[in-house]
Amino acid sequence: MPQDDPRPSGAGVLSLVGTPIGNLGDLSGRVRDTLAAADVVLCEDTRVTGRLLSAMGLRRPLERCDENVIASRVPAVLERLSSGQRVAFASDAGMPTVSDPGRRLVDAALDAGLPVEVVPGPSAVTCAVAASGLDCSHFFFEGFLPRKAGARRERLDLLARVPGAVVLYESPHRVAATLASVAEAMPGRRVALVRELTKLHEECLRGTAAELSATVAEAEAQGRPVRGECVVVVESPAADAPAPEAEAAPEPRALASGLLARGMSPSAAAKEVARRCGLARSAAYDLVVSLKA
Repeated sequence: MPQDDPRPSGAGVLSLVGTPIGNLGDLSGRVRDTLAAADVVLCEDTRVTGRLLSAMGLRRPLERCDENVIASRVPAVLERLSSGQRVAFASDAGMPTVSDPGRRLVDAALDAGLPVEVVPGPSAVTCAVAASGLDCSHFFFEGFLPRKAGARRERLDLLARVPGAVVLYESPHRVAATLASVAEAMPGRRVALVRELTKLHEECLRGTAAELSATVAEAEAQGRPVRGECVVVVESPAADAPAPEAEAAPEPRALASGLLARGMSPSAAAKEVARRCGLARSAAYDLVVSLKA
């Protein structure tokens, strides 16, 4: 048992294992020792983690524990830990729980008073921040944006108010659209598009979001699509930039009339008026009923 083992005598431990995000040379000795000592390795994809174990010359029991099944795995994992077993949890790449599964296991283990340890490994967030060359003394990690354009723009409008850099994850086939949305919500800000982190063809493109969106679109039109998972780093707003003005609340009567004209039910319209205008639900409902009558 390692000298700095976090377990009380007889207790198991849940180990969150950071795995390479592209370069197997980033595997640490501690990662190998932890996986070698695990009674079971939980992972998103047994094929991916199986190849990782094979590269280290290890064979350990593997169990799928992706976001679709992790909730159902919690009771069995707690039972294993309580009986003294060592359980390792590994994402396909990077740190578990950082835009990856694992949080439910950690939350449940800590609530049960069972030990949890972190075995550090590479993270695309911090690697991209370092590679961007932008001022990221304060940054906000968003992860993946909503896929629908309207929801994506609404979220970016909120992120534009963050007093720091913003870090986004994106897939290669959606990155051009995401950069175009960033250009609309945060015009003029410098952006770094970092891809293939730690791999042979690692690349960092910099410019405004509009410039990078055009660059990516042009490359795709020429049959050179972006490859590899992407990280988008948007610089902090300028210190002297005016803060975005809060959207004015709509006039309740006009809003209610418009909602009813679109065929919304009185109860649904009242709920929407109360939410958007800051009214009590009862007052909103009385207004809607009076207009309906």
